[in-house]
Amino acid sequence: MVAEVERIATELAALGRDAEAVGRPTGRTGGLREFDILGGRGFINFLAVPRHECVYICGITWYE
Repeated sequence: MVAEVERIATELAALGRDAEAVGRPTGRTGGLREFDILGGRGFINFLAVPRHECVYICGITWYE
């Protein structure tokens, strides 16, 4: 599980400014985003802040 979150965080960081449009909500950019992980058994909340050149992982939820 930790490896999956690290992998996704690395990929989001590599996207740079485009990370603002990944995941939900669709149709708009910016703000707190949500992205499914572990084949839909959980999700990760993140905030992409291009001004800081960072992606902040705000929460991780998974269902067992």
